[in-house]
Amino acid sequence: MAKSSFQGTKINPIRFHRSQLKFYAFLVPFSTLMILPIIFIINHAFKPQSELFAFPPRFFVRQPTFDNFLELSRIASASGVPFSRYIINSLFVTGAGVFLAIFITAFSAYALSKLKFKGKRFLFEVNTLALMFVPIAVQIPRYLIIAQTGMIDSYVAHILPMVVMPVAMFLIKQFIDQTPDELIESAKIDGASEMEIFLKIIFPIVLPAIATVGILAFQVLWNDVTTSILYIDDESKRTLAFYMMSLTSIQGNIVAGQGMAAAAGLIMFLPNLILFIILQSKVMNTMAHSGIK
Repeated sequence: MAKSSFQGTKINPIRFHRSQLKFYAFLVPFSTLMILPIIFIINHAFKPQSELFAFPPRFFVRQPTFDNFLELSRIASASGVPFSRYIINSLFVTGAGVFLAIFITAFSAYALSKLKFKGKRFLFEVNTLALMFVPIAVQIPRYLIIAQTGMIDSYVAHILPMVVMPVAMFLIKQFIDQTPDELIESAKIDGASEMEIFLKIIFPIVLPAIATVGILAFQVLWNDVTTSILYIDDESKRTLAFYMMSLTSIQGNIVAGQGMAAAAGLIMFLPNLILFIILQSKVMNTMAHSGIK
């Protein structure tokens, strides 16, 4: 009797229980508000000109059309650099940047968490201090470093400044801190190297945090426009985000440009949405456990 009574009142029942209704009543309205911008971006991209400038503005499209995408494709095909070149640049920069960001932050977090060396605490405090600075605050020193090291007008200028992510380092370190030291010591006794310990023991444990870092790095690199503006002069080395911004800004002062801007916004937004949907369970796991010691 006591056991069944306990099961009926536990906080998180396995199956639906009427006690959960109060949570649904609170969370469903908030989740609806959060999903409304996504619905609007999708609807806005398929609106004809008459609905784009309708007053009062319409949230949902009534007569969907692909004219905005066709116009965007027509303008893109008339440019000097092929549209596919911008896509390839973005894919290369984003792929290489995400890989390096995960590689650098994961190994650095492991060193700061489990290895013993002088200056370890100081380096972690520097990383924590770096969380305070927004990108615009370091724009001038970053430009001077890139210019003096000869990285102007190269793909390295796209990738290198973006792969060092203090927040990613913090998240992964918090996960690694939860790994018992005894587990690592027993692996060392069995003859495992530091690389084997990281790949076979640490990596599976921090996989949710690594997935989160991958999403953060993807968003930063895929949507980055500043690098193409400040550091790149060769048009063939600029990314899709810059091209979409420049194309819509040039055409944006005319009526047709509003539809192109809506279509371009959806094209740039969809990869972020798809990646988050695929990895969202691991992201939630990261947020739930990043503060647990």
